[in-house]
Amino acid sequence: MFDLLKQPELDSQDAGERETILIVDDDEAMADVLSRRLRQQGFETVTADTGASGVAVAQSLEPALIVLDLRLPDTDGFTVCQRLVDSPVTCHIPVIILSGMERPDIIRRSRAAGCSFFVRKPYDPNALLVLIRQALDERKAWAEP
Repeated sequence: MFDLLKQPELDSQDAGERETILIVDDDEAMADVLSRRLRQQGFETVTADTGASGVAVAQSLEPALIVLDLRLPDTDGFTVCQRLVDSPVTCHIPVIILSGMERPDIIRRSRAAGCSFFVRKPYDPNALLVLIRQALDERKAWAEP
């Protein structure tokens, strides 16, 4: 269906330095597919299927980036994103919202909640990967003295 970007060649030094991406999505199949694709690109992945577990994992693990669905069983992604942005532990972590919601105000509300990027489902995995890398690069630029 989609061709993925070429898999990076990892040497033994890189294996211990892989960036972790947290995927918060209650659709297990969607989270699994995205997780596999990201691992193929050299990332470690962790998944959570509720907003509460996503926030808890983000606070304990402090991943490099979070991919967040808006429709979750316990809360909406806007609330989760806002909690992540408001927490001193997770405020530096970029959030990319993935959603199939069609309401016209979704992108504005996503940005207001603090996300770095909004991607509409179904999505092009190569475009998502480009945005992930851009968000990670921006995070590193902010962290540099």
